[in-house]
Amino acid sequence: MKRMAALVGRTSLSCWHLGGPQLPHVSAWTSKPPYTCSQIRHLAAKQDKARFRGEKPKSQLEKQQKQEVEIKQRMSVSELAIAMKRDIDHVYEALLNTEVDLDELEPDTMLEEKWIKEAVKRSGMKYKWAKLVETKVRENKDIQRQPPPDPAQLVTRAPVVTIMGHIDHGKTTLLDSLRKSQIVAQEAGGITQHIGAFRVELPSGEKITFLDTPGHAAFSAMRARGAMVTDIVILVVAADDGVMKQTIESIELAKKAKVPIIVAVNKCDKPQADPQRVKQELAGHDVICEDIGGDIQAIEVSALKGDNLLELAEATVTLAEVLELKGDPTGLVEGSVIESRTDKGKGPVTTALIQRGTLRKGCTLVAGKCWAKVRFMFDENNQAVREAGPSIAVEIVGWKDLPSAGEEILEVESEQRAREVVEWRSYMEEQDKLKDEQQVIEAKQKLHHDTYKKERESLAHLSWKQRRAVLYKANKHKGIHRPSERTENEELTMPIIIKGDVDGSVEALLNILESYDADDQCQLDVVHFGVGDISEKDITLAETFSGIIYGFNVSAHKSIQQLAEKKGISLRMHRVIYKLLDELKEDLSSKLPPTTEENILGEASVLATFTVTVGKKKLAVAGCRVQKGQLDKKMKFRLIRGRDMIWEGSVTTLKHLKDDVLTVKTGMECGLSLDNEDLEYKPGDAIICYSESEVKQKISWDPGF
Repeated sequence: MKRMAALVGRTSLSCWHLGGPQLPHVSAWTSKPPYTCSQIRHLAAKQDKARFRGEKPKSQLEKQQKQEVEIKQRMSVSELAIAMKRDIDHVYEALLNTEVDLDELEPDTMLEEKWIKEAVKRSGMKYKWAKLVETKVRENKDIQRQPPPDPAQLVTRAPVVTIMGHIDHGKTTLLDSLRKSQIVAQEAGGITQHIGAFRVELPSGEKITFLDTPGHAAFSAMRARGAMVTDIVILVVAADDGVMKQTIESIELAKKAKVPIIVAVNKCDKPQADPQRVKQELAGHDVICEDIGGDIQAIEVSALKGDNLLELAEATVTLAEVLELKGDPTGLVEGSVIESRTDKGKGPVTTALIQRGTLRKGCTLVAGKCWAKVRFMFDENNQAVREAGPSIAVEIVGWKDLPSAGEEILEVESEQRAREVVEWRSYMEEQDKLKDEQQVIEAKQKLHHDTYKKERESLAHLSWKQRRAVLYKANKHKGIHRPSERTENEELTMPIIIKGDVDGSVEALLNILESYDADDQCQLDVVHFGVGDISEKDITLAETFSGIIYGFNVSAHKSIQQLAEKKGISLRMHRVIYKLLDELKEDLSSKLPPTTEENILGEASVLATFTVTVGKKKLAVAGCRVQKGQLDKKMKFRLIRGRDMIWEGSVTTLKHLKDDVLTVKTGMECGLSLDNEDLEYKPGDAIICYSESEVKQKISWDPGF
């Protein structure tokens, strides 16, 4: 009413007062009808004022106003889609026919600034820069080793000795004899497939911590870890076999770690043993024994019979005294993860070698991105121990997650500090991963940009209409399906799941699988790997990916086996690594389609051609002589003229003299007609008879042993 009153007040007439409506004075000569208020025209003029000025109504302005999109300098495809309030396919379509390679785009692919702007413009929107948020630089929460200890705090410690050498040269048997145990009997196939840590007390009272490393080619990473944490390497070489591949690798690892070597020439009790030949072969690899003028001790032993083992132990103790090995039993604990596994009753368990400090129950440890509050400690005989000082190997129970073998163990003050360290390391790993991915993305974008530039240069001589037509034809297939609807090529793939008893076993298998080079035949996809027995989760994962589960030194509960059988999941359980790899190769080979193999059965030459009448048809016939093998009517035939193949098919008629026959042998003449009536034969043509058979393909991958 106020707005109405204001409008009415502008006129010379008013139809309203406080008491109600009042009729205006009407002259007898007025041309207007009575009771008509002139302010109605003024109201209409007020409503159409914007129209008279040439302005658009407010509703139309809102309708035509472009949507604003907040952008940043670098955004992923999914982030841009969210900012535009569209789906990811919309972004793909907006970048069609640009330099961006759509086939390489993934939801997490980072886009450059110019392509972000281009996608927004092509979508009929306008962009504005997002407000910069000041990001705080995260404080480094990592933990480092302590500074070197005060020499006054150091005490003499036992030597850590790693036994290394080629497979089946008697390393574990040697350790058995020193410990008077039977480790070999517990090992699958009689070969070591883990790092074993043992503490041996000699008759003289000295103690030595032994690390027994695998000699198999698959476990090179384990041998490398053993060499890096040891004080002395005992290189075991069989007197009847000599220096082998893993012997050489062990020598190189010891030199790289700058660790002194003692040579144990084993199996000297065998008739064909030749210790001198072994020493000469070692000299060729710069391991010169004392017998031939060097400074490396070489002890001839028989691990099976126990000959000269005391001399070997004394040589080890003597070398340890020369090295003056000392350790600091005080302060925070430092060590190294030798091996890790998942135990049903204990959970994540690590075998650790303590290098500094004294480990006790309740200590808080960090290794890689895992941390633990020590609940229990066990020795190699599964006996609980209360504390472990330098050079002692123990099993640690209390880890929240399973750390990888080879990780450095450091003690921290509290659980909160341990969480901070783990969070920081996870954050840094994520940042490093993002940097690596960004480098890969930029390299691919540069490659695509260069390709696009060359393509444009090749079309520079065309008019813009011709260029547009050529590009449309070239890119027409890209618009048939939206990127999210495109199907992958039908390529052979075998998804697998790897489970191992300890982290080192899984690491060894993954290292071998990295050498897989037969992707052109069948792609090998490791969808999951882990430590521990086969679980229901593994079965579900294998069902999802239609994969096969390979278990090394692990078991599967009966209920798990029944579930796998019900869902059609194959379980490949092995205790020897090379047998697992043999079956993996067989499974890969079974995925390959069979190839067709051609076998030549006979060859005939055309001597003459003639025509015969069969009913009302004239049929061309080739008169031939069989030069090699025989012609069999049931098999396939090929007509060769010079170096060209003219025809391939079957024979309709095969005659010898006037008789229909099924086969014609070497030296015999025959007449034959082929299933192509339009063919013309010429003297000198060759007719080949052959059979085809399917042959199973074998995967070309060779793991190296």
